[in-house]
Formats: sequence, C-alpha cells, structure tokens
Amino acid sequence: MGFSENSSQGPPLFQEEELRSQPNMGQQEIGGRTPLAARMRPRSLEEFLGQHKIVGEQGPLRQAILRDDIPSVLFWGPPGCGKSTLAQIIARTTKSHFESYSALTLGVAEARKIVETARRLRQVGRRTILFLDEIHRWNRAQQDALLEPVENGVLVLIGATTENPYFTVAGPLLSRMQLFRFEPLEPQTLYRLLERALHDEERGLGSLSIVAEPEALELLAVNAHGDARRALNALEAVATLLSPDAEGRRHLTIQFVRQHPEAFGYDRSGDEHYNTISAFIKSVRGSDPDAALYWLAKMLEGGEDVGFIARRLLILAAEDIGNADPMGLVVASAMAEAVERVGLPEARILLAQATTYLAAAPKSNAAYLGIERALAEIRAHGAKPVPAHLLDAHSVEGHFMQQPYLYPHDYPGHYVEQSYLPDGVQGLPFYQPTEQGYEAQIKQRLEARQHHKRPLDEEPPTA
Repeated sequence: MGFSENSSQGPPLFQEEELRSQPNMGQQEIGGRTPLAARMRPRSLEEFLGQHKIVGEQGPLRQAILRDDIPSVLFWGPPGCGKSTLAQIIARTTKSHFESYSALTLGVAEARKIVETARRLRQVGRRTILFLDEIHRWNRAQQDALLEPVENGVLVLIGATTENPYFTVAGPLLSRMQLFRFEPLEPQTLYRLLERALHDEERGLGSLSIVAEPEALELLAVNAHGDARRALNALEAVATLLSPDAEGRRHLTIQFVRQHPEAFGYDRSGDEHYNTISAFIKSVRGSDPDAALYWLAKMLEGGEDVGFIARRLLILAAEDIGNADPMGLVVASAMAEAVERVGLPEARILLAQATTYLAAAPKSNAAYLGIERALAEIRAHGAKPVPAHLLDAHSVEGHFMQQPYLYPHDYPGHYVEQSYLPDGVQGLPFYQPTEQGYEAQIKQRLEARQHHKRPLDEEPPTA
C-alpha cells in the first residue's frame, strides 16, 4: 500500500530503537477513534502497494533502503500516493538516527539543533536522516539553511512535496537531492487496498463481517482519484452506516455507495473542488461573510492551494466589487502577495481578512460588463482606426489633423468636451456605473459632464 499522511514531529532523540521495537505502532487505538487510513498504514516494503518503478523489485530506491544507504531524496507526488508512508518505512528499517517533521511546524532554529546533533552522531559513525514533509512550505532562506549539511553529508534529507519542486524548492538544494516522481495510485491498486482493509481483523474492518460487492469497491477505488487515504476514509465512512443482517453480516452494495457521495469528502481536483470554490465565490458576491468563511474553512481543511483561493479573490474584487469599493482590489492584491510570502498556517488569517472585507463591501459588476460590451462591439463590427486628433504627436498623420486635440488640464475642472471614440461605434455607453458605494459618486460625476456641468470634485478613497 502507498499513501501519505501529514507527518508530525518524530520521536525524541536516541529513541529509534524503541520505535523499531514496536512493529504494530499505531494499533493501540484500534478500538478508539484512530482512522482506518492510519491503522492500515503499511509497516514494511512488503506491505507497500504502488510506485513499482521506485520501490518495486527492480526499483532503484528499494535496494538503497535494503542496504540502509539512503541518499538525500525528494518525493514529489499528489496526496495519498505513499510519500510519507515510505519515509516511515525507512525510519523502521534504517539504523540511522531518524527525525520526522512537517515544514509547517519545523523552524530554522530547530533545524539547526538537528544539524548539530547530526554532527555529533557523525563523529561516532552514525548517520542522521531528516524527513521534512511539505518541504515546499519552507521559503528559500529556510531551505538554504540545509544546503551545507546536505552537501557535506552531515545530514541525509528526505523531502516530500505535492507541488512542482522546480518552482517551489530552491535550485541549489534540489541539485543535491535525487528526485523521485510518485504517481497517483491505480484503481486496481486501491481495490486491493480496500480488500485488505475489509479482511484485516487486526487493523482493518475484518471484525465487522462486511460482504462487499466488487462493483462497490470499484466505485470507491475510482472515486478516490489515486489517493489511498481518500479511498480508506470513504470505505470507513460507508462502513459505519451499514447495519448487520440476522446473521451479523453487513452488505456493502454499489447502490449504497452511490447513495452516500458525502463519504468521498473534499477533493482538490474533482467536482467537490469546483463546487466548493463556486459556493465560496457566490457567498462573497452575495455579501454573506459567515457563509464565505465556512467555505473557506472547508477548502483550507481539505488542503486546497491557498494561491488558488487568493487568485479567485483577486478576480472577484475587480469583477463583482469594482468601483463600488476600489479598495477591494487593493486589499485582495496585498493579500495575494502576502499569502505567497507567508504561507500556511498564517495565510488562513490573511485570506479570512480579505474574504470578510470583500463580502461586506458594496458590489458592482459595471466595470466587468463594460469591457464585455466593448469587446462585443469590436467583435461584431471590427476595430476602427484611431481618430486623427488622438494620434501620437510623432505620427505622420498627426501633423495633418484638421481637428486639434484639446488638452483637458487647460480647462476648468480639468475637463473639456471632445470625442475620444471613432465614428459609428455602437452599444454605448459601455460603462454604466451603479448607485453602489463609491461608484455612485462616479455616476454623478459622469452625468454632470454629460450635461455640461462642472464635474464633482470628490476623490477616490485612499488606503
């Protein structure tokens, strides 16, 4: 079996022997609330399913693991494909000192302490392996702190990431590691995993006497989209809803699985991904900050890319708020830049602030509709040439223009009536400001100019 799980801080220093002496580690809570996916985590290469090109019988990494001679490596692949699981198997088989952290919880200061411990252990002939999950969450400066110990062999680094390392991992560090690309697990592999979980009485659901239709397991496997944890979570969810018959057996049918789509939870690349971001954007557009925060929380808890959420808020600020509150785009832009610099978990605060501001802001899609009207005019009637009085002063045609260009700043109110459109343009006006927020002032100013009145002197709000 091959699937990953966010790693937490590893065992205390000098406790690896105790870790390896507990082959059934994690089973103590089978009767409690330990998730099925955690209970079924493989404990050896023999139990590991998938990624045959990497750890199969002829896989390049398998022999290195068996020889206990692991180089610095980077595991790149989608969630639930086996990255963290393989790291834990290495922890159980290696004689090296092993440290396991998530980049979300490990700071540079703690990393330097690990490096110092590694230097001391190296003097007595013992290697140190550091597993860093979600390594892309570290910024370049943090990653650079590991360059020297990895380069000199003081530290063996195993990194895991769901993001493209060529964009998220510093080049100098990446060049010192061997890159292994993990693929989503095949449905056949997930099917075998689900069967194993159904029949395993020690760690799985064997004690529930579940009789599953093959089609039901196939549906669970396909809808997991290559994610073993997702498949096991779905199986556990539907299993808890089954009632035993007179003989104590529980029947899992394909019809039952279809009746409970909620068992599949949130999927970053499937329908739930699009449905949730749709609900989020519509809640912000509909000026409901509570609903918007709910859908934001669901996406964050489901592991959604915070950059994706930030980009959608940027678009919304211009499309749905626009000039009703020009500060909306300023807030969204600053948030998007800050999210990229800060990363999780603090990025959730930045997203929440921007989400609530945009949800509470007055709404207008007049700018969006305006550009759509202008594009429709050009597509329907073609783009017309620039009028002579608007040509660049250095152009040949500009020297022979009959109608002079009137410089607005030479006139009262810095405005003078003149045409800026080619003759024959239809569908005007393109921009039709609303009465919402600051756009109401824009509307008044434009109407005053249309009636040859002195325009209003209000200025846009400032940060």
